[in-house]
Amino acid sequence: MPSRQDALALLHEWVDNEGLRKHMYAVEAAVRFYARKYGADEETWGLAGLLHDLDWEKHPDEHPHRGVARLREDGYPEEVIRAVLAHGYPDLTDVPPETDLDKVLCACDELSGLVYACCLVRPNGIDDLKPKSVAKKLKDKSFAAGVHRGEVARGVELIGIPRPEHIQNVIDGMRTIADVLEVRAEDLAARRRARMRAG
Repeated sequence: MPSRQDALALLHEWVDNEGLRKHMYAVEAAVRFYARKYGADEETWGLAGLLHDLDWEKHPDEHPHRGVARLREDGYPEEVIRAVLAHGYPDLTDVPPETDLDKVLCACDELSGLVYACCLVRPNGIDDLKPKSVAKKLKDKSFAAGVHRGEVARGVELIGIPRPEHIQNVIDGMRTIADVLEVRAEDLAARRRARMRAG
């Protein structure tokens, strides 16, 4: 099985956009949290989270099929490939989410984007973020408008746990890589200072 280092090299080969890279890291962290919670193989699950949007930037009209073809070529496990396909169901693929990994990837994808957006507008970022703050922003359709609210709801239904608990799990997963995502209070303060200096 390819290693995480192999997966990172592949991600950097295919994805130039820093925002998309951070999204993929965030989803990986949330999916890894669930792997630990479920006693699943964290490395395998992490690969699915890290590479789920591999082809989104370069081949959006063929997402996720172009990426899946490359994953097959590189010898990624069928469990990972299936989850990447399932996260595009029903609009992009005919592979429904059935395994625990499929469901978790679907449940973490859109929600991690919303959590990340919430971090950016808070003085303390992810440090003191609570599920109720995320749920409030979820209701505000003008906030992070690119986040598909229906997919967030479907994800909660798929994994079958209360929404506040799921939001907390995604926050906790993302906190493990807060330095990479640059969503801690000091990161956001530095970003504000840089903007002020830039005028």
